[in-house]
Amino acid sequence: MISNPRLLSLSDIASEAHAKIQQDFADINPVIGVTQGMRRTGIPADLMTIDCLQSRKRIIVVLHDEQPGVISYQNTFMDQDPGDDFEHLAEQEVTSDVIYQWIKDYFS
Repeated sequence: MISNPRLLSLSDIASEAHAKIQQDFADINPVIGVTQGMRRTGIPADLMTIDCLQSRKRIIVVLHDEQPGVISYQNTFMDQDPGDDFEHLAEQEVTSDVIYQWIKDYFS
């Protein structure tokens, strides 16, 4: 169960984007995962991944406790560790349309 309201809200937004992607693109079936496991290793952050199993591409979205109101994200690959070059957006700017566009642009 997701205990962070920010992560829960982001998960709901991503679910909306996922449904739209599935309607518009038969060849893109992203897999969305959320975890609060970084906290177990002492990192005060929650994580969402959006994966494309066919291409092995991954979008990583991080919610850091020290950066309330900011979402960090990066395009990478499932078999690679993320780099240090995350992009940042104000949390209120991340809508289902924004996540839809990320998925469409990176996975297609």
